[in-house]
Amino acid sequence: MLLSKGFEVEMYTGTPQGDIVGLSDKIVANLDGFVTEPDSRNVEYTTAPLYSYDRLLCALVRPRQRLRAYLKRLGDYTLIPGSTLSLGPSDRFWRSDPNNPYHTYIENTYGTNVVTASIHINIGISNPELLMRAIRLIRVEAPLYLALSASSPFLDGKATGYHSTRWGLFPKTPAYVPLFESHAHFIQWTEAQLAAGTMQNVRHLWSSVRPNGNRRPYDLNRLELRICDLIVDPIALLAVTALLEARLQQMMADPSLDPLEKSQLSSDDLTSLTDANEAAAARDSLNASLRHWHDGREILARDWIMELYQQVLPVAREQGFSCFLSPLTKILREGNTATQWIELHREGMDVRRVISGAIQAMLFQEGELEDKLCQEILVA
Repeated sequence: MLLSKGFEVEMYTGTPQGDIVGLSDKIVANLDGFVTEPDSRNVEYTTAPLYSYDRLLCALVRPRQRLRAYLKRLGDYTLIPGSTLSLGPSDRFWRSDPNNPYHTYIENTYGTNVVTASIHINIGISNPELLMRAIRLIRVEAPLYLALSASSPFLDGKATGYHSTRWGLFPKTPAYVPLFESHAHFIQWTEAQLAAGTMQNVRHLWSSVRPNGNRRPYDLNRLELRICDLIVDPIALLAVTALLEARLQQMMADPSLDPLEKSQLSSDDLTSLTDANEAAAARDSLNASLRHWHDGREILARDWIMELYQQVLPVAREQGFSCFLSPLTKILREGNTATQWIELHREGMDVRRVISGAIQAMLFQEGELEDKLCQEILVA
């Protein structure tokens, strides 16, 4: 049986030339389904948990169509791809809610390093111990999802040297997050962080993957993968999601697929290895040299992803969603957004032209998906 899936999608708004403009206060006041982030230059929408990939595709595209229509009423505004302030400015916060004390804390503590756009992928798992095992597995493989999704090689109009500047600079909080051995361990650890002030509230766990639910840390019902940069291509996003779901389905069929059981490394060593892998993936994405959690051997990110793809393809076929997984090979073959943008920049295209071209490509792609797929699914 398929697992439920939902997305939290953060996106920048601005001009067709790539300049980011804060409009979230107007958007949230006039459009249902959108919420503000601490900085007004990006806005978030969420999709309901769905099992069907076809319906999930429309749930991704249709809110953007509504948002685009509203932005046109405000002026010559559009949606901007990428996960950082590619053209800037990153020297100050543009507060969406100046009276929110948590936002004040975020601005004063982290500055604009948190003014990023991303995709959070939520997968429904209601059994708390099964969820913790899933968190452990996806935590040590999260760098692979960053490698697939990297889309932030620029900041303030310049190439930064990162493929994911967002994750390279993002203040992961708390600084040390262990591999949770059980639900009870997660509860005890969270309560200790809140008491110590290293977390301001239960939402203030900014790691690559975390348990989520209606009353954290006690009532949990889903895995939230937070490491991915913004993937504006819905087909590519569903491919990454299909890899995640197929891997979790594989884990459910094989309970021994648990880093605490399967790895030759200690829990602390696994945590250090994973943190180093995240940093490497942020810098070089698909070309990053990583260390495998099984035994610490070196492996290129793209090779590790292909290994996983081949392992889980039979699972996806059996469950009937292999057609949504297969576009993953295109990302490995043609590169992710960051590698494509970096190549254009190396060939002499300035950052503004790269971003403005990507804006037009995203608009065209969404229109094609809306015309070819969504109408048929909604009528069915």
